[in-house]
Amino acid sequence: MSAVWIENEVVPLAKEAKIERETHKLEKRLCRQVGQAIIDFNMIDEGDRVMVCLSGGKDSFGMLDILLKLQARAPVNFELIAVNLDQKQPGFPDHILPQYLKTLGVPFHIETQDTYSIVKKVVPEGKTMCSLCSRLRRGILYRVADELKITKIALGHHRDDMLQTFFLNMFFGGKLKGMPPKLVSDDGGHIVIRPLANVAEKDLIRWAEHRQFPIIPCNLCGSQEHLQRKQIGNMIREWEKQYPGRTETMFTALQNVVPSHLMDHRKHDFKNIQVTGVPDADGDRAFDAEEITPPALTGLPSLLINQLGSEHIAGASGLTHKTS
Repeated sequence: MSAVWIENEVVPLAKEAKIERETHKLEKRLCRQVGQAIIDFNMIDEGDRVMVCLSGGKDSFGMLDILLKLQARAPVNFELIAVNLDQKQPGFPDHILPQYLKTLGVPFHIETQDTYSIVKKVVPEGKTMCSLCSRLRRGILYRVADELKITKIALGHHRDDMLQTFFLNMFFGGKLKGMPPKLVSDDGGHIVIRPLANVAEKDLIRWAEHRQFPIIPCNLCGSQEHLQRKQIGNMIREWEKQYPGRTETMFTALQNVVPSHLMDHRKHDFKNIQVTGVPDADGDRAFDAEEITPPALTGLPSLLINQLGSEHIAGASGLTHKTS
């Protein structure tokens, strides 16, 4: 009888310890991947005022959470200001984000603009609302960024969003175009960064469950089940089920572009190609079948990865000095 009681007592403790280990590994991975993106694309500099766009979804909550962890250990000083756009959706719980942000002690700004009524009025029933909603939201956030003297605008798009955007543009837009990790805004006045560029959505889901973020559902795009983006997302997830690792390979491909082997003459000077007479190990073997070799997955050197994992962020390219 006592043996049974002891066994029942030990198993839950072992399971709890395993969960704790896995959660710790997840946190280290998230911090490492966000830190890597910040370093690779020089996203944050000394003295930056970073506007963290907080929608109330798992991605933006996760982005703010990880950036706060990195801020405490970063080799540069920078500010984080959480900004939420209250679009006056019916039933939107406008008390949740202020309460949460006050608890964290994070500076924040809530901008209230009734874009919901505009979108519902202009867009016919059953049509996609994303385009108009995005344009309205973008213009408002740029104005708020100016008012708050923001130097970087951080958006919560993750690795899966970037892949989906690539396939959306290819399938429906006829372009090989993705979602950049860093860019100058269309009005030319702001730098936009995506710190979650290396992060998988499944990890953000797990992190949101662990941290128990007060998720607020979107009643606009979140209720449109037949969006092209959702179809693309389902396609990628199905591929991953059939061929594990394919998502990682596709994401790596976005970082290994060979313009000379595509067909855009504006990106490569095909017209003036000349014989050089010099062998090129990387040259094309026009008469041979292409041999596909698995890519070396991108990442930081192992030493720096370990340093990022333990300290969350390390000094490198653009993140080298911290003043007290």
